Amino acid sequence: MSRAVLPGSTIGVLGSGQLGRMFTIAARRLGYRVHVFSPDDDTPTGQVADVEIQASYDDLDAVAKFAQQVQVVTFEFENVPVQTINAVDRFTCIHPAGHVLHTTQQRIREKSFLQSAGIPVTPFRAISSLDELKSVRNDEFPAVLKTAAWGYDGKGQAKIQSPGELEPAWAALNCNEAVLERFVDFDCELSIVAARGHDGAVAFYGPIANTHRNHILDLSVTPSALPPGIAKEAIEIARTILAKLEVIGVLCVEFFLTTGGRLLVNELAPRPHNSGHLTIDAHTTCQFEQQVRAVCGMPLGAATQLRPAAMVNLLGDLWQKGDPNWSEALAMDGVKLHLYGKREARVGRKMGHLTVLADSPAEAAERALKARLALVSRAPV
Repeated sequence: MSRAVLPGSTIGVLGSGQLGRMFTIAARRLGYRVHVFSPDDDTPTGQVADVEIQASYDDLDAVAKFAQQVQVVTFEFENVPVQTINAVDRFTCIHPAGHVLHTTQQRIREKSFLQSAGIPVTPFRAISSLDELKSVRNDEFPAVLKTAAWGYDGKGQAKIQSPGELEPAWAALNCNEAVLERFVDFDCELSIVAARGHDGAVAFYGPIANTHRNHILDLSVTPSALPPGIAKEAIEIARTILAKLEVIGVLCVEFFLTTGGRLLVNELAPRPHNSGHLTIDAHTTCQFEQQVRAVCGMPLGAATQLRPAAMVNLLGDLWQKGDPNWSEALAMDGVKLHLYGKREARVGRKMGHLTVLADSPAEAAERALKARLALVSRAPV
């Protein structure tokens, strides 16, 4: 990109979920127009974008037309086919670039890249057949078998405790390529959300302490209680990954901190991340505005944290016995509600989140969990 894409221009987004929605809100606040492209209509992103284009990612003629109507393109999830990215690239800039998506949308490529860059990763083995899987040694259990591509929020993976579980796990995944990851004993999970601009400038959020439930992020808190040395190391690892991948945009690095005090990279996400949603309310410049600034060639904003914060996800489970009690939760001090505009509340589906700012991380976390619990209380009839 030789020149910055200035406010008033049009940004294209591939993908139309909640990440695209929050990106679009940030972009429109900065004065940009937004066109979204996905196979669905009345989507979380489409509801707030200027134009919603419904077409298959494989419809390369539609992709080409979309690309010619915008000045720059970004994406809000990894599962965009490479041929779609290539079709966009013929007509306009896309950030992060196609090679970033190619690396991070497939676990074997991602882990091999990290390993070759000298980044500590969870021990893994690439698996392409049941026979290869059966050759695993007894000392490699327990482990987690994951599809090499298309997995998220715990989908496409199975925990394996013993050799007898290998064959049913392989059959259940029903894939041609997988990764077997050694189970790691860890003290905590954390993430660094980072942005990198065209000029190589970087901005970091975190470390953010994360708690998962059923493989889905449940609670994020920042600042974390990590020792300063661990926090600094996590940021430097993220800085190295951003530079070596030549990311322009936002990248999240998810870590395990082992019981032995070692940081291991678990996964990369080349876009804003669930754990960074609290930056909307807690930081001078949120992760979504940083994505807008970065992909448009504008200076990054300050990532200064204003107050300790916590975020809890709101899953479709909360709707199963009726509408949540919004009044009860919103009456609590410091609670901010973010809903994604999804039409159907399914169990396990991310429908929104709550953010709470407080005087300490512990207080923010306690109040966020209490506010979510209040959502399932029913108002008197």
